[in-house]
Amino acid sequence: MILVVDSGSTKTDWIAVNSQGETLFSTQTLGLNPQVLSSAILKERIINNFDLFQNREEVSHLYFYGAGCGVDSPQKRIRKVFDEIFTQANIIIKEDTYAAVYAASNPGEKSIVCILGTGSNCTYFDGKEIEQRVTSLGYILMDEASGNFFGKQLIRSYYFKTMSEDLAKAFEQEYDLTPDTIKENIYRRENPNTYLATFSKFLIQHKQNEVFQDIIAKGLERFINHQILQFDNASEIPIHFIGSISFYLKDEIEKALSLKGLRMGRIVQRPIDELVKYHKKLIDKAS
Repeated sequence: MILVVDSGSTKTDWIAVNSQGETLFSTQTLGLNPQVLSSAILKERIINNFDLFQNREEVSHLYFYGAGCGVDSPQKRIRKVFDEIFTQANIIIKEDTYAAVYAASNPGEKSIVCILGTGSNCTYFDGKEIEQRVTSLGYILMDEASGNFFGKQLIRSYYFKTMSEDLAKAFEQEYDLTPDTIKENIYRRENPNTYLATFSKFLIQHKQNEVFQDIIAKGLERFINHQILQFDNASEIPIHFIGSISFYLKDEIEKALSLKGLRMGRIVQRPIDELVKYHKKLIDKAS
């Protein structure tokens, strides 16, 4: 059994296929970002899933593409967890940028691939290899135009009273915005980036609001300037986007790109399906 896994900070998609490339089962767990979660929580989220626990000894190959796996220490942490659970598996761990590239780009096609989900990232693909010039430092220092970035801007807008009164009331009805609750979730609990990203749903629902439009435009401009425009040929190749924020802000992204003379490529909300197709091709070649 081969497990193909695409993991963000919010959720993780798992699909199992056999050696003929036939799908055996698909399932989902909470996110498995080893930069923000302890080994105990990572393990708990996996073994509490019935399909994964029942089939753990049948897995021969595990291909894991995950947020937070671009640095050695977190990658070693999650590998140790996998070794304890999937004892018979050959385990390959790569950061989520590889999943984005495999899901969005055509073989041999030069492109820039961006992730806009709970977090954000940007990678250049020359048709064979990837190049990432900016190392992500996580949700506090980076992650521009991501779900957690927009969540922070919404909370700031609410507390600095730049949000209209009617929207502020609607915001209060949907979320617990007391200072104690916000600070508890950001500074004391696990997954503060995922918590912040939950607020971005409200931004998307009311994205026609003038203040929210400004928040979105400024966030996208910062992402384009700091991430996409670092590549000299950005205006010559398609720019693909992966993730839920990309999917729901497609029109805003296309407008922001056009202002910089850049070209929109594909939008892929859920990369796991394309990722499985990629691995099925590898199985076909090997057989």
